[in-house]
Amino acid sequence: MIQGKSLILRAIEPYDIELLYEWENDMKLWRVSNTLTPFSKYQLEQYIKASKLDIYQTRQLRLMIDTISEDDNLKETVGIIDMFDFEPYHNRAGLGIMIHEKHRNKGLASRALQLFIDYATHQLGIRNFYCNVESDNEISLKMLTALGFKHIGTKKEWLRTKNGYKDELMFQLIPYS
Repeated sequence: MIQGKSLILRAIEPYDIELLYEWENDMKLWRVSNTLTPFSKYQLEQYIKASKLDIYQTRQLRLMIDTISEDDNLKETVGIIDMFDFEPYHNRAGLGIMIHEKHRNKGLASRALQLFIDYATHQLGIRNFYCNVESDNEISLKMLTALGFKHIGTKKEWLRTKNGYKDELMFQLIPYS
């Protein structure tokens, strides 16, 4: 468990299945997760079982984001942070985050990302992070810039939408450099 002042990043537990089922099958989120079909509870149960595998095998890590109260009691699970494309030889990885819509615009994503970056940098030796963001996601663009991420490229007409195509922006962070 990775604990900050107001957040905990923790491993996925079997009791998270209902929440994961709700979030993974929310079609509003599919656009950013490249999901095209619903997930079954069985698929999610298998994913949770596989999450016990070593990060060096799976090349990914998903953690639940919990808020904590003043007296250090768990309050509520508010989102998920994902590290993917983990390359231990090159010490780099991609990052993604989802905060449930009722908890957005409270600074939780920013605090969770900073907490995770500190952990991944010091415990896993990662020195290079990247994120992909839709070009019109102004809140995420502002957050990444505030955290020190730099815009390093634009994938033109990369994402298909019901109204055509839109660009995806790539951001990179090399912390403590």
